Amino acid sequence: MFWKAALAIEADAGSFIVQLEENLKNVRCDTEWLKMLQKRDGEKEVANRLKSKEKTEIHLNPLKVLYQLEESLPDNAILVADGGDFVGSAAYILRPRGPLCWLDPGAFGTLGVGGGFALGAKLCRPDSEIWIVYGDGSLGYSIAEYDTFTRHKTPVISIVGNDAGWTQISREQVPLFGSNVACGLEFTDYHTVAEGYGGRGILLNRANENEIENVIKEAQKMCKQGHSVLINTLIGKTNFREGSISV
Repeated sequence: MFWKAALAIEADAGSFIVQLEENLKNVRCDTEWLKMLQKRDGEKEVANRLKSKEKTEIHLNPLKVLYQLEESLPDNAILVADGGDFVGSAAYILRPRGPLCWLDPGAFGTLGVGGGFALGAKLCRPDSEIWIVYGDGSLGYSIAEYDTFTRHKTPVISIVGNDAGWTQISREQVPLFGSNVACGLEFTDYHTVAEGYGGRGILLNRANENEIENVIKEAQKMCKQGHSVLINTLIGKTNFREGSISV
């Protein structure tokens, strides 16, 4: 182990954090350190905003779509993240609305949890607006849950970053091995698949790029009417996550 703990504690993680917080009420971080972190966050946000305005070679800039989603989410939204490259980008842009309002696979990359996590979230908090942020690769694991959402009347919304590939893997695999084998997908009509399971589907691409906000609002409206909705968002490639560890 490369961690050398000054004090090793065996306990339930949640209970330990609660008790730790109770005993640290008078502890304050160095203000200069906090200012430095805030400054860096601000600089990163400016850079991200500029990157979101860049045109991709084809389809939509994923950051542009994510910023519009961030501005459209209600305070009671719960975000379920299930993907690689698109979800990695979303983690920079989307802000959880509160504790337990961001659910993702965790450190071990267990893709495919999106449908199940969303179902559980909707059953636990039926008044919340549940959003699944899918990559097109991971979507294949649980798109059939649209049948479950329909039969059990548990409406959710998903937005799929469809770039026709396992891009997080390709990002490292191609430079290392010179091959994109097993990483290529198609710009599949996932919105049609969702409709086949009883949901509602919307295609978002460059043809309706100026309607991103309206598309999101329409999805929210249909969800309030009891329908599960899938927004199939065709996105282009960016270098936003270049250098991220993926393989």
